[in-house]
Amino acid sequence: MPSRPTRRALLLGAAGIGALGAAGIGSAHAGPAPADRSRPLAPRALAQRPLYLGTYGQGILACTYDTATGALAETGGGFGDVTNPDFLALSPAGDVLYSTVGGGAEGGVRAYAIGADGALSALGGVQSTGGAGVTHLSVHPGGGHLLSANYTSGSVAAHAIEADGSVGERTGFVQHSGSGPDPDRQEGPHAHQIVTDPAGGFVHAVDLGTDSVHTYALDPGSGALSPVSEVKSVPGAGPRHMVFHPQGTHAYVANELDSTVTAYAHDAATGGLTRLESLPTLPDDVDPGGNYPAEITISADGRFVYLSNRGHNSVARLAVADGGAALELVDTVPCGGDWPRHITLSPDGALLYSANERGRTIGVFTVDAESGALTAAGEPFATASTGCVLPT
Repeated sequence: MPSRPTRRALLLGAAGIGALGAAGIGSAHAGPAPADRSRPLAPRALAQRPLYLGTYGQGILACTYDTATGALAETGGGFGDVTNPDFLALSPAGDVLYSTVGGGAEGGVRAYAIGADGALSALGGVQSTGGAGVTHLSVHPGGGHLLSANYTSGSVAAHAIEADGSVGERTGFVQHSGSGPDPDRQEGPHAHQIVTDPAGGFVHAVDLGTDSVHTYALDPGSGALSPVSEVKSVPGAGPRHMVFHPQGTHAYVANELDSTVTAYAHDAATGGLTRLESLPTLPDDVDPGGNYPAEITISADGRFVYLSNRGHNSVARLAVADGGAALELVDTVPCGGDWPRHITLSPDGALLYSANERGRTIGVFTVDAESGALTAAGEPFATASTGCVLPT
């Protein structure tokens, strides 16, 4: 049986928080002059677009990808002076990159300005998330706050985003509590993801350790997080990551510990989630032992969900059924490497990338617009051990 995920060793075995980057937590930086960040950048009709890899040991690598073939090429415009930036996110305008910063007793988050050529430069200093093992972040759709989840300590945080795009002070913090039936993986809370619903009304945090999805209200003025509700998964399922249907009526959660995916009904008015049916992420004839689902994403039209299977080393394609209330497993394809920690679709939905953490490759796939089928596009791209791949 393959060894269990090495997340905690990666996150806690690195250098202390003083080695998180050139600037320490909370350090000041004047940054560029404030800009109008309310309007997204106009899409560029380019054959080559920037793509970023959050790696273990080599910082953030900057690449380009071919919008037709998916082919990757490293550009050298990354940012190496950051410890284990295993999750990345873009500002709504697309001109600032945000990353987690691992190592030390507390995790951190940091911003990077994206230059005209895709090269990154530090924007402000590292800000503490207030908890250990930061593993996920996302930008609130309003662009005013950065949200983060601390896996090891089981907490979530919110930070203000300054006018220049840098990360400001921590404005919200909630410590989860509880446990689950798995004594090794659920001895306490382990917040693994924090995202906002499509309407921007509520923030949702997925906690693997307590088999829970928490709903929070984010105060747009103060940035405080206020608990609203909590829904439980099947005991021992170990919910890891979720994705909302584009219409906001349903959400789908990848469960790491029992190799299932669960559909939830979503009430946009209250933020409440209601658990519906679960189904396996692997074909019926495949033993789920040693398999640990990781990332989940959905097509822009809401017709297909994609999920990565670590251990089976595949990407599952699931059809959305029953008006969004159910999923049906269509097939799985090899991920192009070992241990697909993260998968993502390109902005136009025509490509899918798989960050294969242990295999040190990025699997590249084209997506059939009608069937949603994945086809490997050439050989996987050899690179560093990668936790996140972000095409722009």
